[in-house]
Amino acid sequence: MDLERWNIDNPIKKESWRTVFTLAYQSLGVVYGDLSTSPLYVYKSTFAEDIQHSESNEEIYGVLSFVFWTLTLIPLLKYVFIVLRADDNGEGGTFALYSLLCRHARVNTLPNCQLADEELSEYRKDGIANTNKGFGPSLKSTLEKHRVLQRLLLVLALIGTCMVIGDGVLTPAISVFSAVSGLELSMSKEHHQYVEVPVACIILVFLFSLQHYGTHRVGFLFAPVVITWLLCISAIGVYNIFHWNPHVYQALSPYYMYKFLKKTQRGGWMSLGGILLCITGSEAMFADLGHFSQLSIQIAFTFFVYPSLILAYMGQAAYLSKHHTLETDYRIGFYVSVPEKIRWPVLAIAILAAVVGSQAIITGSFSIIKQCSALGCFPRVKIVHTSSKMHGQIYIPEINWTLLLLCLAVTVGFRDTKHISNASGLAVITVMLVTTCLMSLVIVLCWHKSIFLAISFIFFFGSIEALYFSASLIKFLDGAWVPIALSFIFLIIMYVWHYGTLKKYEFDVQNKVSINWLLSLGPNLGIVRVPGIGIIQTELVSGIPAIFSHFVTNLPAFHQVLVFLCIKSVPVPHVRPEERFLIGRIGPKEYRLYRCIARYGYRDIHKDDEEFEKDLVCSIAEFIRSERPEFDVLIEDLEGDGRMTVVGSSATKLEGARMCEDNAGFSGEASTSELREISSPDLTRKRVRFLLPESPTIDISAREELQELMEAREAGMAFILGHCYVRAKRGSSLVKRIVINLGYDFLRRNSRGPRYALSIPHASTLEVGMIYHV
Repeated sequence: MDLERWNIDNPIKKESWRTVFTLAYQSLGVVYGDLSTSPLYVYKSTFAEDIQHSESNEEIYGVLSFVFWTLTLIPLLKYVFIVLRADDNGEGGTFALYSLLCRHARVNTLPNCQLADEELSEYRKDGIANTNKGFGPSLKSTLEKHRVLQRLLLVLALIGTCMVIGDGVLTPAISVFSAVSGLELSMSKEHHQYVEVPVACIILVFLFSLQHYGTHRVGFLFAPVVITWLLCISAIGVYNIFHWNPHVYQALSPYYMYKFLKKTQRGGWMSLGGILLCITGSEAMFADLGHFSQLSIQIAFTFFVYPSLILAYMGQAAYLSKHHTLETDYRIGFYVSVPEKIRWPVLAIAILAAVVGSQAIITGSFSIIKQCSALGCFPRVKIVHTSSKMHGQIYIPEINWTLLLLCLAVTVGFRDTKHISNASGLAVITVMLVTTCLMSLVIVLCWHKSIFLAISFIFFFGSIEALYFSASLIKFLDGAWVPIALSFIFLIIMYVWHYGTLKKYEFDVQNKVSINWLLSLGPNLGIVRVPGIGIIQTELVSGIPAIFSHFVTNLPAFHQVLVFLCIKSVPVPHVRPEERFLIGRIGPKEYRLYRCIARYGYRDIHKDDEEFEKDLVCSIAEFIRSERPEFDVLIEDLEGDGRMTVVGSSATKLEGARMCEDNAGFSGEASTSELREISSPDLTRKRVRFLLPESPTIDISAREELQELMEAREAGMAFILGHCYVRAKRGSSLVKRIVINLGYDFLRRNSRGPRYALSIPHASTLEVGMIYHV
């Protein structure tokens, strides 16, 4: 494995074997909870109604053969040995593949991308090479020329994302419901549903209610629970094999798959929707890659999870092969194969394992919605970081309670695992099909391999998954409509938000103020400059936004230092702190107008307002101190903004400008004897000091500019935000008016505004209202 390609910001860059095994142990509780609980419902779902049991064991052996080869080909071969290598700087998942493709071919749909973004370390870290060999260049040029293909690629990624969210509804329902199905053994058939459904609902409410505490608070219990569960089902499997049918290993031959389909025909084909559930949770190995490493996930699955699951399924098949004439055995499923003396302890462990497995998919839904929101494909939501130490542990209240309501509706509405399993199977296989399609593009565009290799990959794995997809889709009326309906709703929300965001940005670009208008106001801008720093938030990366002229027209006064701030996402998982900011000037020096572009990856954590304000001011100070045209980054600029300089956050620079407030002593690794202090005159307000490295080249004008910046910081900061009302312009089509005036406007009014997203204090904000006719 190429461990050097793992996430550069992870403290474990070169892994020792001890570290690898530690990560492998931790991955068991986070990654494999869902996959490990699938033996609870696979056989029960498979034998529900589609195939009739007979005196022979051909059906049972055929199902076991399908389960064995499905587990071997999809999770083991496809994910563990192929897909895991397609990481995006150590991150995995559907959007990671899409982000990877966006950087190798310019199909990115983010509106405010710049050439300067391509100079980021992680943008080039995965070895993007310009090669003229093979089919890659022609495929790249085709994708870049045709906007329709770019939209189709985005829709494909969004479909996979929506199905993951749908899986976040269905997996907790089927896992918990199947776990409590062991209560069937202690009551009659007429009464067990009246107990199972309420118990399952209580567990689900408890599970979702715990989400705001974060996984890290109870995470230390996850791995032991999953390990205990896997050891338990594998031990039961070994017992059943030797006690009931030691020859069940013969079913591992693929010949029994042929015999199964030949005998059962249409019923056997439809039963594949139940067999498919044995790989539920496989996508988590790739989606959770950012928390672990390739090697740790490979070791955990290959040497522990995979053998345990195979033994568990073989044990169930061995038991069923000797009891297939009892109809109730097929109804009960997993628990009937458990020795009676240990059924209750196994039931307790199963419920805990189901909770752990559900936890993983819920947090996975939070993570992928955060990625969609960062890349402009989902309305802004409240994102709470539940851990200051574990990266990526987040909680989204709106999504959490939405998932809970949908999960309860599915559980109460269906009341059995048959319909829920049909729905879950379609969601799972759709995500895998999307991954296969995106991987075939990665093989050609990113890995620069032969087109025949990509075709072979999509043909081999795509044909297997298409077979399962057709078996799941045929059960549309029996529950499979649920993930389709959920995905359609989420897809409409995502695409409407994305479309409205693009149109709004296009309006900003078309109506931005010319630099000549600013210069015509003169050095004093013809208006009053009040003390303080004014920060105007904008989506533009060049030019002056229209809200600025609107603000000046209505209130002819603004702050002595003005910063046009653009906080944007780039198609990489992380941006190094030392590459966070792009700082430049607007107009001459004496105007004290700056442009600051803060760049974040789709998995980066946004700092709170105080830290961000400090980083922002220090970055401007560092830009003033070390302003050198030869070190600047030239960006595409048609509005006269000049050049922009890459400046890191203050926490990353011991040699750069640093700020102290309230006369507090400076605590850092660099001694103050090596730094030069520039302070503002004593004022009654909070005192600010800049500690600068010794630099004889700081001229008088830079020193004056720094002192003025400090005075402005002491006077306080104010945020000027645009409060937009987006409307479709006259002459627009009916569809566009519905999408913009109804859909996008509704989402905008009911989503979190930029003020909340930046944690800006309410007392420090000014809103400028504007109507956008798009």
